[in-house]
Amino acid sequence: MTYRWPVFRWRQRETGEGYRHGVDWAVTDRWGGASVEPFGELNLGGRVGDTAEAVETNRHRLARALGLHLSDLRFMRQVHSAAVSLASEEETEPVECDGIVTDRTDVALVVLVADCTPVLLADRTTGVVGAAHAGRVGMMAGVVPATVRRMRALGAEQIEAVVGPSICARCYEVPAEMRDEAADVVPVAASVSWTGTPAIDVAGAVVEQLHAEEVRVRWLPGCSRESPDLYSHRREAPTGRYAGVVRLLPPEGAA
Repeated sequence: MTYRWPVFRWRQRETGEGYRHGVDWAVTDRWGGASVEPFGELNLGGRVGDTAEAVETNRHRLARALGLHLSDLRFMRQVHSAAVSLASEEETEPVECDGIVTDRTDVALVVLVADCTPVLLADRTTGVVGAAHAGRVGMMAGVVPATVRRMRALGAEQIEAVVGPSICARCYEVPAEMRDEAADVVPVAASVSWTGTPAIDVAGAVVEQLHAEEVRVRWLPGCSRESPDLYSHRREAPTGRYAGVVRLLPPEGAA
């Protein structure tokens, strides 16, 4: 089989200038990996039923595309919570959490999704980055504000965010009671599907939470359920996971 090089759906790398840190952040698509259907090709999720060998190969390719080693990637054991962890120096197993932060420049933070909203965060002045996994439950639990607060505990002040593609409101049909529960937490979460039935706008609610925290937001376009380039649990199950990745880069003036 001929494998393609891992392709980023979106990537932006800005090196540090003066004493201001740089940031390398990206969102993968599903192409260029070693997995076969129903997980083809670049599945990065280790708990979805794909073979361990394929997932490890895919993660190695992601690390290499970022100019890193696999051991430099920090994953989470995502459980739809509001728990936030500080990335460790030597990670042996992912910590159970849905938010992760660091002020280190030698690791990259990874959030895995297949309809949920990946949120990447950075403060280039202080030098702190974070990543959050925000599904419906995590959004309602406040994982994104919790990750922002954890970054501020590390000294972050001027935080900016990239909100990656996820399932859009018109594709996320839910029972009316579930929509009402989400709207009780963040009113803009209430929406309607493309057929006019109750739906939830998780990403829109996440953006509202970020604005409430005075975080500058860049919201990338795309719906995971509508795009064949992304994994979607609602479109097909079982399925793989694509990733949001963020890495802090050292300032130009660093020794």
